[in-house]
Amino acid sequence: MNANTARALGRVGVLYGGTSAERPISLQTGEAVLKAFKEAGVDAVGLDIGKNAIAQLQATQMDVAFVALHGPGGEDGRIQALLEFMGIPYTGSDVTASALAMDKLRSKQLWVGIGLSTPEFAVLNAGSDWHQIIKNLGGDAIVKPAHEGSSIGMARVQSGDELAQAYADAARYDGSVLVERLVKGAEYTVAILDGEALPPIKLETDHRFYDYDAKYLAEDTRYLCPCGLEPEREEALKALALQSFESLGCRGWGRVDVMADQHGHFYLLEVNTVPGMTSHSLVPMAAKAAGMTFPELVLRIARACQTES
Repeated sequence: MNANTARALGRVGVLYGGTSAERPISLQTGEAVLKAFKEAGVDAVGLDIGKNAIAQLQATQMDVAFVALHGPGGEDGRIQALLEFMGIPYTGSDVTASALAMDKLRSKQLWVGIGLSTPEFAVLNAGSDWHQIIKNLGGDAIVKPAHEGSSIGMARVQSGDELAQAYADAARYDGSVLVERLVKGAEYTVAILDGEALPPIKLETDHRFYDYDAKYLAEDTRYLCPCGLEPEREEALKALALQSFESLGCRGWGRVDVMADQHGHFYLLEVNTVPGMTSHSLVPMAAKAAGMTFPELVLRIARACQTES
């Protein structure tokens, strides 16, 4: 690793942990990123961000902040706004794009407005007509809290009664809950780095859907890269992912999740502006397929924010 590159970054603060439901995953991400920086010879310090984030940042001298916080408080624009106010360059998307990408409902509304494909959906509330909604969505659907990640609070439903129960469960995490038609087919994820779509990964699981357990705990989840698509279809998938990422104003790095139906049509699910960087994570897999080591990936993400600031 080039020593000049490490020195040019100055002191990097890795912000991880946080107080959201995704804290356990963020702790793993932060530890992996911190280790990679140290392997690369970078002066890096870890900050387990708590409720006193302002004081923590003020007490830590840093030239760059690597945001490794998942979920509300870390991925939704709030920590980004604080870093901007303090004049600290940070990795990933800015305040507005972070907030928009974190909101699955508004992301989907924007994509519908500009003609990008995303599964049909409905917004839920306590007075929803559960049976009519599940019928309208084809009898098989996924319930999602609008502002959570890592599949937290998600459930697959196939009846009005299941939909009502899933809404009650999801509403414990978020006041905004949506349900979208289940697209039956292949699931893909596309990492974005510096304006480029990395090799897509196809996900295969024996679970009812790619849930929290399949993402972080199960050892039988299958990650296929190359993803098995014909070259022109793979390029179409990468183009759609990049277009969706840029449509939300995202920058730097991130990950786009996409479903393909049985006819091969692609549907956007969501954009993640601070994807996981754990042993099970997808962005490092895509970077490896593109010829990058984990420390090289982390350095590229950090260097990008210096040029954007």
